Amino acid sequence: MKAMVCRGPNAYGLEDVPAPKILEPGDVIGRVLLASISGADLAIVRGGIPEIRYPLIPGHEFCVEIVETGPAVKKLKVGDRVVVSCVACCGECWYCRQGLSARCQKAGYGAFGMRGPEGCQAEFVRIPGADVYCFKFPESLTPKDVLFCGDVLSAGYFAAEMAEIQCGETVVVVGAGPVGLCAMTTARLWSPSRIIAVDTSPFRLEAALKAGVADLALDPAKDNVLEAIRELTGGFGADRTIECAGRQITFDIAFSAVRGGGKISTVGIYEKPLSLPLNTAWGTNISLSWGFAPIDRLPGLIRLIEEGRINAAFLCTHQVPLNDILRGYEIFGSRKENCLKMLITPWER
Repeated sequence: MKAMVCRGPNAYGLEDVPAPKILEPGDVIGRVLLASISGADLAIVRGGIPEIRYPLIPGHEFCVEIVETGPAVKKLKVGDRVVVSCVACCGECWYCRQGLSARCQKAGYGAFGMRGPEGCQAEFVRIPGADVYCFKFPESLTPKDVLFCGDVLSAGYFAAEMAEIQCGETVVVVGAGPVGLCAMTTARLWSPSRIIAVDTSPFRLEAALKAGVADLALDPAKDNVLEAIRELTGGFGADRTIECAGRQITFDIAFSAVRGGGKISTVGIYEKPLSLPLNTAWGTNISLSWGFAPIDRLPGLIRLIEEGRINAAFLCTHQVPLNDILRGYEIFGSRKENCLKMLITPWER
């Protein structure tokens, strides 16, 4: 089959590789219907994620049609269309039983295309223990409708959930990339009075406003963000802040923008240690939550999409077939053409 193969930092390209086979009784083989390129994929091909084993096939956000099942598979059958969690988990180890799927201890499991099974930027993919984290979606929905459930939509939803938003509150989302935009999209479910997007990218801020997921957009390069938020909230600050960029400077904004007694949630992936100014925050009773979205959020997200209560389709700004995936990496990686998400469609023969 054709697959994107990364053999080391900045050494990657399309290759002919052996098609995957059933190795364990709980495996399925899926024909990739739709995949994406994410920021983590860029980091992998550039050598920015430590402890990555090369060579590998990247990609972890995808939908498949099942073409083969192992003898132990009970919930899935050939022909089913499923959206797949970005993390393969066994469902049986101690961490999985606690709902902490990202900490799965079983060998061969973990994030697709990173530290777990081979990724989805290929024609076919092997999915171990598929019954646990593959979720069928109805005929009324397309792969594009549900693609983001496996990664960025789950992350954004979990960020909003951890923030414990109450009706009528002010919510600030720092970082308007795909995860941040999904956090804004799902934060609406809790009926805040306003959602404020903070980012230095004009086209991302414009996308948030145009899609109606934010009521106000602030650019730290142009605006006094903290002053504007305090002015809107009678001097108090935001009730909830959600950090989605994974940088010290963005966390500092989230920390400074929240009111006393408020809450910060973050799903940012930090490449460096984070400094918390607790010496100046003592007595403010600010709480902080962070983590990785549990896989059991996926079925609910599919239902919300089917009911029309959330819609992340505005993120689908670009797509290329697997044949042109290198062009997709170049566009997405250089942030050309106002690309929010780059989708990868099947190989065209």
